[in-house]
Amino acid sequence: LLGKLCAAILYCVVFGWLFNIFTLCASTDPLIEAQPMEVYNQTSAVLSCKLTHPPSTVKGYYWMRNGKVIESSKHNSPTLYTEHTGYLLVFVFSFSLANIDSHSGGLYECVFLSEPEVKTTIEVKTAPHVSAYKHSEHGNEKDKGVLVCVSYGYPLPTDWKWYKLEGEDKTAITNGTDRYEIKSTPNRTTLTIDDLDITMDIGDYICYGTSEVGSTSDKVHLRVRSRLAALWPFLGVVAEVIILVSIIFIYEKRRKPDEINDGK
Repeated sequence: LLGKLCAAILYCVVFGWLFNIFTLCASTDPLIEAQPMEVYNQTSAVLSCKLTHPPSTVKGYYWMRNGKVIESSKHNSPTLYTEHTGYLLVFVFSFSLANIDSHSGGLYECVFLSEPEVKTTIEVKTAPHVSAYKHSEHGNEKDKGVLVCVSYGYPLPTDWKWYKLEGEDKTAITNGTDRYEIKSTPNRTTLTIDDLDITMDIGDYICYGTSEVGSTSDKVHLRVRSRLAALWPFLGVVAEVIILVSIIFIYEKRRKPDEINDGK
């Protein structure tokens, strides 16, 4: 049987199937190939898997993304494309990504339904998507200001940077200097500004997330209010009450002499 298998492999090589002759002749383990093994910053792609010498009958297949089954990719064996090459039966199936963006990047797995299952992984890498948690933030003078940006996609950023816009220029903000503190994880970065100043800190801030694929950014506008600003609504109510009481007092003052004259 092994001699027939090796002869079949030689037959396959002659007709263009580039298998590892020595590995297959020495072992009957299934051989699964992914094409391509990695998708790097592309707008579209076709993911393909090829299984040679399955461990048992292949009943179907499906695809997974980041550990979750893609329901629309589930198929039974009659839909598999098979190739008979000498003594070998090759199973091939594909998955099309027509519009790749940060939402569709990740780890894709093709799974053949055999006993045991046979699967392999394809990485789909995209530039990170960076977005401000809130595009407009408010803070009171002398309080802390907190600006947040988040990211998703695959791979996530490995480096975050913050800048403050000064007219046409931007000034880099260094963690731990002056009143600034920056805390970052791969999918989130937070800039904290202590002791907010109404003249110095108001303006636009930019967060940059950088991964091995590229960099993207977003902008946050910070508004700083005077500490007295919170008192204005209260003072407005007090003023309205004073005016109302004054009107009532003046009205009563004028009404009383008229009532005395009418009594005479």
